[in-house]
Amino acid sequence: MRTARQGLGRRGEELAARYLVARGYRILARNYRCSAGEVDLVAMDGDCLVFVEVRTRRGDDWGTPEESVDESKQRKLAQVAGHYVDEHNVADSSWRIDFVAVDLDIRGRVRRLEVMRDVMAP
Repeated sequence: MRTARQGLGRRGEELAARYLVARGYRILARNYRCSAGEVDLVAMDGDCLVFVEVRTRRGDDWGTPEESVDESKQRKLAQVAGHYVDEHNVADSSWRIDFVAVDLDIRGRVRRLEVMRDVMAP
């Protein structure tokens, strides 16, 4: 069960990364981890550093991808972003947190892929 869920998450992250790259983002890191937690993608959008959380769902049984990012997860994302900024000495850079919702149908085809920019201002 866990392996299937991880596979679904990896598929969503790959779809999100391709989508973002096609729109001009440059991926710097995937699955960045630190003591504060993890973020799926770290990218550059022009001169702005972007931390991207990707949530993937197949079907509606567990709610929408957006519903799965609660306040606690948002706080963790901000902490992870802060760690990255400090660790990579980019404190002078502007940054934001984006969210990508990926909805797949039962066969794994994309029903919706939506980017929500700047969901949490630093």
